[in-house]
Amino acid sequence: MKRFAAERRVFFWEEAIACDHPLPYLEYHPFPADNVIALRPRVPHWWGREAVENALRGLLAMLVETAIPVDPVLWFYTPMMLGFADRVAAETIVYDCMDELSAFAFADPLMVEREAELIRRADVVFTGGYSLYEAKRERHNAVHPFPSAVDVPHFAAARGGVVEPDDQARIPGPKLGFYGVIDERIDLALIDAVAAARPDWQIVMIGPVVKIDPAHLPHRANIHWLGSRQYNELPGYLAGWSAALMPFAINAATRFISPTKTPEYLAAGKPVVSTPIVDVVRHYGKIAAVSIAADAPAFIAACEAALALPPEGAWRDEADIALAAISWDRTFAAMKQAMAPAPVNNVATAILTRRAHYDALVVGAGFAGSVLAERLAAGSGKRVLVIDRRPHIAGNAYDHADAAGIMVHRYGPHIFHTNSDDVLAYLSRFTEWCPYEHRVLASVRDKLVPIPINRTTLNTLYGLDLADEAQAAAFLAARAEPRAIETSEDVVVAAVGRELYETFFQGYTRKQWGLDPSQLDKAVTARVPTRTDTDDRYFLDKHQVMPAAGYTAMFRRMLDHPNITVETGVEFADCDVRADHVVFTGPVDEYFGHRYGKLPYRSLQFRHETHDMAQFQPVAVVNYPAPDVPYTRITEYKHLTGQVAPRTSISYEIPQAEGDPYYPIPRAENQALYRRYEALADALPDVSFVGRLATYRYYNMDQVVGQALATYRRLAPRLASGLAEVASAA
Repeated sequence: MKRFAAERRVFFWEEAIACDHPLPYLEYHPFPADNVIALRPRVPHWWGREAVENALRGLLAMLVETAIPVDPVLWFYTPMMLGFADRVAAETIVYDCMDELSAFAFADPLMVEREAELIRRADVVFTGGYSLYEAKRERHNAVHPFPSAVDVPHFAAARGGVVEPDDQARIPGPKLGFYGVIDERIDLALIDAVAAARPDWQIVMIGPVVKIDPAHLPHRANIHWLGSRQYNELPGYLAGWSAALMPFAINAATRFISPTKTPEYLAAGKPVVSTPIVDVVRHYGKIAAVSIAADAPAFIAACEAALALPPEGAWRDEADIALAAISWDRTFAAMKQAMAPAPVNNVATAILTRRAHYDALVVGAGFAGSVLAERLAAGSGKRVLVIDRRPHIAGNAYDHADAAGIMVHRYGPHIFHTNSDDVLAYLSRFTEWCPYEHRVLASVRDKLVPIPINRTTLNTLYGLDLADEAQAAAFLAARAEPRAIETSEDVVVAAVGRELYETFFQGYTRKQWGLDPSQLDKAVTARVPTRTDTDDRYFLDKHQVMPAAGYTAMFRRMLDHPNITVETGVEFADCDVRADHVVFTGPVDEYFGHRYGKLPYRSLQFRHETHDMAQFQPVAVVNYPAPDVPYTRITEYKHLTGQVAPRTSISYEIPQAEGDPYYPIPRAENQALYRRYEALADALPDVSFVGRLATYRYYNMDQVVGQALATYRRLAPRLASGLAEVASAA
């Protein structure tokens, strides 16, 4: 609330309280937060519903007329207040559905009817968890789930720096605690059974007793009912607990709850033992800090395991990772976004101005995103929005005709090769192919020689006449320097010796990666083989082809589906839509706001030129490994496309540290940093991270397609059965 109060004045209208005064009136209570005032209406206790609601309507009208100069935002926590707030002209109406109130004990018989009317009038509906979202999402076209978040610094004080209050400090340990409202949602029999089985444990229960007779509470020497406490006191009580309890009954009142205390307990560094509340199991059931137990024996065993955990360790680190993605600040930002643009009073117009809803939002229109978009749309019948920050589709494979009419690849040469029949068959739905076998030459010692190194390379470079593979193998073996293979330098020197390593690999690698091969993972140079035959093809895959009409045309056909909407030139952060699932193909560290620091990537700069000659070089790509040449290679595109023209277009490729991310830098410390982001990604069931940047892997095009198809196969059953988790907003 204090975050909203930073932008506008907030009046918090509490439930009416009966009194002995003959006339209704308002009590004003300032909140600790600036600009927030609590209003507590008081009404004669002998009045009936109609008289009470008429009086409240008059009090609210007086407040609006005297203290609110513009149409207010009406934020409903309960539908029952619609009975007297129904005539207020509002800028926006928000229904913040925190619980399924109609399922609570002594629920007002009008609750269901009032909620239906409030949902009809509301501009936006928020739910306090995913279970509630699933129950409400078909009733309004702007429903957003907001599971409980947490003020981590507030509760983390329990890890040290606060003093345990005297009334609890006097209780001997170990102490297992709960705080919250104690009503029909609490399993009193479970608490009694735990206390009876383990009299050496102290059960601390903090909170008001509501709607149940205090005489029905279990009373034992080791159960302590401390009553209500203030929010700012909770970290002190948490500091004294060895474990935190959520002993909820499994009944209609708890079917849709998403307890705020789960992340609060974890932020305090306490292991949690809970009964199987759906949203607790859904969001926290897989982390070691939270145990789920369905009956008393299992609950007792889970408590024993929680008490046996070390004070700190992997279980707490895992919990901290889970908490890293949730905060009230992020909830506030997402709610604020969901409320804009401001709806108008005309209902038909308001519906049109609400944010569009899609089954899936795909971020990135390259291979990973486009394949998944096509599969979700054509394979599962889902409505998909594809966005890309660039002004075009096809990602780095984007090709187009330049000013000279030559088909060029804007982001460097892309040659399709694969051993996967399935990947080729899938892409063949969207393109015809032209055969193409890629050949690369390296410019060394004023000669152009084949790369990867083969027998022709050796003969040309050294003026030899190696006649067969055995002679070539013997030549290389005589120069090889056996060593343990740990770095990229080791891979090459162990295979061909230092001279060939320095001639072909060292300078090229330093330019490409900005690091010496001795500082890079062995996988970098292992991608380039050394051959003893005369095969000068760069790739040996079973399928080596190029799309006949180009990559962009292939992507255009892939995304040409009535269920797919494509928007280019759109940043993910600016995409104002709702989506049940997000496919993210951008840099994973960017998704999480570089929380742990930036993952290192290598970028490229391209200098494109057109020359008045039919051919610039004998093959599509010529490498320049010499360290004094600023670029790594020159590409001539007519070799790739088979075009015939009097002019030709080329590009120089210049690696650099800054710019668009192209290549994850393969080093152990970078992988360690990625694993921290991977843990955050794994905790988001509503987001699929796919592709080279999102999974920090150097993938070829066919591998990205394969990864995307595999991701779809995992998602499809959930989508078909309606069990896919739901994301609130993009």
